[in-house]
Amino acid sequence: MEEKIDEKDLAILEILEKHGDYTVRQIAKKTLLAPTTIHARIKKLRKNGIIRRYTIDIDRKKIGKKLGAYILILADLKSLKEKNKSQVDLAKDIEKIPSVENVDIVTGGSDLVAKIFVHDIEELDKVLLERIQLLEGVSKTQTMIIIH
Repeated sequence: MEEKIDEKDLAILEILEKHGDYTVRQIAKKTLLAPTTIHARIKKLRKNGIIRRYTIDIDRKKIGKKLGAYILILADLKSLKEKNKSQVDLAKDIEKIPSVENVDIVTGGSDLVAKIFVHDIEELDKVLLERIQLLEGVSKTQTMIIIH
């Protein structure tokens, strides 16, 4: 049975989405709820899988990863099927590549979209030609550089 969430839960989620580093007290102050209530609700949201994980937002330029790109990937479904693999498996394989931030399975002219961040065009070339395009199940790629 799916647990219902209310306006208080939504308020907590909205705060955590923008400020994942806030303490229970800070959230309580913003929502005008008791800290014990906030703690119990966050625990319930995690238990029910609504909050799946906590993460950080990195300024990639400050760590030298100045070049971002979206890689549109066409899957070779026949090859995947022969290996008893799916697009989900291919997405997981792509996500294991160090410069890949995330991979989504999409509809349209492509099957998957990978978002990557690298230091420079040479590293992009290396990730694309030596890693992504060589994966079993990748048929074709198209790269779009992020300019803003």
